[in-house]
Amino acid sequence: MLRATKDKMLPTTITGSLPRPSWYTQNLGMRSFLDAMVNNQFREQYVDTVGLYLHEQEMASLDIVTDGDAHFDSDVGGQSWTNYPPRHMGGFDRNPQPTPAGKGGLLFPPGHILHDYLEARVMPGIVGPVTRGDLQYAAMWKTAQRMTKKPVKFGTIGPELVAFAVQDKYYKSIKDRILAVTDALNEELHELADAGCQVIQFEEPQIHMLAVRKIVDDVINPAFSVEVFNRTVKGLRAKTEVWCHTCWGNPSQQRMFKEVQSYKDALEALNKIDADVITFESVSAGGMDLEAFGKVISSDKKIAIGVIDHHSLQVEKPEEIAEHIRRALKYIPAERLILSSDCGMGREGMSRRHAYYKIVSLVLGTNMVRKELGLPLAECLAADGRYSLVPGTK
Repeated sequence: MLRATKDKMLPTTITGSLPRPSWYTQNLGMRSFLDAMVNNQFREQYVDTVGLYLHEQEMASLDIVTDGDAHFDSDVGGQSWTNYPPRHMGGFDRNPQPTPAGKGGLLFPPGHILHDYLEARVMPGIVGPVTRGDLQYAAMWKTAQRMTKKPVKFGTIGPELVAFAVQDKYYKSIKDRILAVTDALNEELHELADAGCQVIQFEEPQIHMLAVRKIVDDVINPAFSVEVFNRTVKGLRAKTEVWCHTCWGNPSQQRMFKEVQSYKDALEALNKIDADVITFESVSAGGMDLEAFGKVISSDKKIAIGVIDHHSLQVEKPEEIAEHIRRALKYIPAERLILSSDCGMGREGMSRRHAYYKIVSLVLGTNMVRKELGLPLAECLAADGRYSLVPGTK
């Protein structure tokens, strides 16, 4: 059900994560969020960080904001995106072990920056029935939402990537393991929706990854990935707006494929997911799939495209962003188009200042197109010349 983007033309947002401030030195580790918030040093740093993220997004004038994934630890390659759930769900041990080489389809040789990422995949194992445990997503969302009047989007990794990465001493099959994580996440996300979260984002169903890797067997296949997505979000669209985020990976802001990938082989399957919005990488792929997005994705879904590149420190010019949006509008109606980043910008590789000015450029570029279409402009305080420290600035 559309809520945050209902009746909005060309709304702006980002995927989720943002670079940590240098002074944010506290980490959750294996503690629950609510337990950590009892500690005055963690609470002060966490709340200040979330407040900073929200303030900077509001200065840029994004329409939908995030908490920057501030609950993630400062780790190699943004590993917390994967290991936060198993470190806080029930049914996992508290004795994290290195993930064997090749598990989950990831293999990078020593000497490659992403081999460090593989060495950092130190994950708890499953030893009993998986439950939602102490994920506490609703508490995190409330901490952010009470600091802003704008809707706070909250995202989580999907069940497949968690299940692929961990060792299992309890379930008899990978399918049983995935579905156990699926059902636990569904329960957690219903609590989040019931708390009032207007946008819940399921991150990285493996539909597009399986399509490009040509992986199809009796269990691991795009059809099962669609089933997993729909089971994870079952019942949520009656309560909130559901987004499906897709990208091609970005640990340490690195590309995970030698060549730029296309979504075309996965679009028919993605059409079957129970979501209001599907997000796609676009600018880092040169917009190669824009026409396909518009032609294949059904009209009951909105389409969010990345117009700023999470891999690059080069801040996009507003004019470049505007041109990408114009290209998209040839195939996607303005009432269905959302502008975002290709992926998160906080997975160990980008400075806060780079991320901030990319967000500012996103809004300025969108404003150029809004003006051409006769739409209201966002007031971007970050670009207001009246407050420049350089004499004579207009």
